[in-house]
Amino acid sequence: MVAVFRIVMMIVGYIWACVAAALVLTLGTLAPRWNDLAPLAAQSPDMQSAALWTIVAVSAVIIFAMAMLPALAVIALTEGFALRSIVLYGAIGGALALALAYGLDFAGYVAAPGSGLAREREVFAAAGIAGGLVYWLFAGRRAGIWT
Repeated sequence: MVAVFRIVMMIVGYIWACVAAALVLTLGTLAPRWNDLAPLAAQSPDMQSAALWTIVAVSAVIIFAMAMLPALAVIALTEGFALRSIVLYGAIGGALALALAYGLDFAGYVAAPGSGLAREREVFAAAGIAGGLVYWLFAGRRAGIWT
């Protein structure tokens, strides 16, 4: 019974981690253009809120699908070795998000610190870190406790 509860908590944690990553990714992407969107918000604030949550929901589904296998491997390792460090989950989440966004060819994406590519890296890393921390909150802090 405990094993079933742990598996359910891992699934729930992964779902909420995807939602948190999608929220950070959406807000981080829209933040530089927020002043351009302000006049639209004044016209119909309900429509903007619905559009924002729709984007977050679609992004969460895409993140869920793309990160499923790598996240499953990381979850299996952290559960198997009973790793419970919040810092570890944040670091793994950030690294996993960067690896999924850019592949493992980091040398091919050299960018100046002020460029748009550097900003995208920061947003993806922040989304991965947020996802890792939310997963730790739901399932990671009790990793490896099966009995």
